[in-house]
This record gives sequence, C-alpha cells and structure tokens, in this order.
Amino acid sequence: MSALRKISGGVCAPAGFVASAVACGIKTGTATRDDLALIASRHETVAAATFTTNRVKAAPVIVSGENLRGRDTRAVILNSGNANACTGNQGLADARRMTSAAASALGLLDAQVLVCSTGRIGIPLPIDRIESAIPELVRSLHRKGSESAARAIMTSDTVPKEAAVSVSVGERTFRIGGLAKGAGMIDPNMATMLAVVTTDAPVPKAVLRSALKDAVGLSFNRITVDGDMSTNDTVLIFANGAAGGDPIAEGTPEAAAFRSGVESVCRTLARKIVEDGEGTTKVIEVLVRGAARLSHARTAAEAVANSTLTKCAWAGGDPNWGRILDAVGYSGVKIHPEKVDIFYENLPVALGGAPPSTPAESLRAIAARDAFRVTIDLHMGDAAYEVLTTDLTEEYVRLNLGE
Repeated sequence: MSALRKISGGVCAPAGFVASAVACGIKTGTATRDDLALIASRHETVAAATFTTNRVKAAPVIVSGENLRGRDTRAVILNSGNANACTGNQGLADARRMTSAAASALGLLDAQVLVCSTGRIGIPLPIDRIESAIPELVRSLHRKGSESAARAIMTSDTVPKEAAVSVSVGERTFRIGGLAKGAGMIDPNMATMLAVVTTDAPVPKAVLRSALKDAVGLSFNRITVDGDMSTNDTVLIFANGAAGGDPIAEGTPEAAAFRSGVESVCRTLARKIVEDGEGTTKVIEVLVRGAARLSHARTAAEAVANSTLTKCAWAGGDPNWGRILDAVGYSGVKIHPEKVDIFYENLPVALGGAPPSTPAESLRAIAARDAFRVTIDLHMGDAAYEVLTTDLTEEYVRLNLGE
C-alpha cells in the first residue's frame, strides 16, 4: 500500500538538493531580473533525460546528452534570454564553458554538470557575462532556492511552475520535486519547455530512465498550445538516494509508487504549462476513444488539439463540432463519419455524425468555461488517447509578431 501527498519545495523538496538564481543580463546586457539558475545535489546522483526530437538540436541539448553518459551527474545550470540554438561550433563551445565554469565553482568535473538554455534562437550566447556570474550563483545555493530558479528560467511564462510530492510505501518515505518553464512553441514530442525533476529515492539508473520515459509519455508528450516544436526541449531527473534504504528494484511496490510519484509531478508541471499558454484563455482536454489502434487515437486527438479553426472557435466560446469532425477526417485515421459521437463534457454535440437535440445554450455554456473536456468516440475499437490543448486568441498572435 502506498500514499502520495502533495508538498511544497519544488526541486528542493527532496533531501540533499539545493538551488539558486542570479541576474546577469543575458538578453539585453542589463541585469534587471534573475536569468541564470543552478540546481545541484549535495550527494552522488544518477540521472536520466529526454530531449527534443527536433533534428535541429540546440548546443545545450548536445552537450547534456554527452555528459549524461558518465556517472554521478551532480548539477544542471540553466539560463533564459538566449537559447544558444543554431549557433554552430561557437554555441557548443559556449555550452561547454558553462558546464566547465559551474563545475569548477562546485568542485566537480565538467562532465558532472548538465546545461539547459531557453530564449531567442540564432543569437550568440553572452558567455562572458554568464561565467562572471557563476561564482555568486554557487555561493547562493540553498534549500529554499527552487522558486527563484523556476522564475529565472521563465521567458514568456507569466508564473513560475513547481510541483512536489511525498511518497510513502510500507515503511519507506521519499520525495520527488520538479520545476519547469514553458508557454509558447508547445507541441509533442516534447513541448517547448525545460523541466528538472529531483528525488531522494535510491533509484538505479535503469529504473530512473524507464520511469521518466513513461511519465513524459503521459504528460509532456500530451500537451500542445500552438503546434510548434522547439530545439531545446529537455526533461532531466536526478536521484541522490538521500532518503536511504536499499535501491528500489523494478517490479516491486516501491518501484510502482516511485513511478506514480514521477508521473504526478510531470503531469502537474505539464498542465501548468498549458494553463500558462501564450495569450490563451482556456484549457481543453481532447479525448479520442473507440479507435482501432492507439496510434489512430493519438493522431486524431492531436489533429483536433492543433486545429487552428477549432481553437479559434473555442476562443469565441463556440462549441463548433463540425470543425472537430473535419479535423478527425483529415487526420488520415480510418473512420466511419456516420458512427462518430462528439461530446462537450457529458452533453452530446454530435451523435452518429449528426446533431442531436442538445440545447445550444447548454453547449455554449460549457465552451465558455476556462476548462472543459471534448470527447470524440470513433466506435472503431477500444484504443483511447488524450491531449491537453488551448484556445487560440488574438493575444497569441500579438505576442508572436516579433521575438
């Protein structure tokens, strides 16, 4: 029997983790807000990650991938204001200088530090300003630094994003925490985001990697705001074993509880990203069920979730089911239109591909909410898939007219 309880503290909730943030003017040269963050473990760790599937990968993604091949990956340095993407060999050199400077200040090897960047693409990183700020960044590390770190990596985000849980199973208790950034360029696989998850559970690398992969598949890979994918997407997880006890073995109740905890933290962070979507006003759960295959359910759900016309209708509070059925139709998934049912919450807006007698005002009341669910039943099989999406507003366009 296990129990999961939400707690405060973000990435510093698990024992042995510290974080900090400083301002160094990465974007403009003027230090007006914190834009450099550091998260580190006081103990030896194992680490795992998932990265963007974009073939154009930012320098930090490449360097972090290289450093993860080693053992005892102890820290990650992150910056906002500049993505260090599409910056060629100089970008790779700058990413390595970030890890090297942080490692030196922490008394670690370069390969024990990972790096994440977010911000504008195609602009050289002001590495000198970053290097000069790192000694203060290390001196500022403390047990209550998670929120400061979460704020420092914000770009178009309006709020910092944190989550943490305490997991009890049998006589054991451990903690899992996380922080993330993301608001625009959000689409699987993965969303345009950075996320760091920490735990004091004693978890072998194979179990850690598997748990993260599954959790990302159920969270960050199921959200979309605008259908665009980034060059910098990264989710990291560090486990330092500070909670004590024997290593958690796969297939045990402890492993199941650990997986649930990681999934909970990732789902919470993923939803916060969607709720903070650029210029958005609504969060919509799109569920496709009754598909012949899981891949069909996913394809249809993502087509609806990314449909510009449908998202604009939602922005206007219009429960336009024709646009939903149209998106399912052009997704390429085999369907029989005359079998498709569509619901807003529990109210049918289409039955057998035709409108029922549901009062229009009842459907419009649902579509006017800040959050609601749309269910599409294909009646072709048993597979189901859900995507979390948003509406599309004039404010989103205004925010993205320029960088």
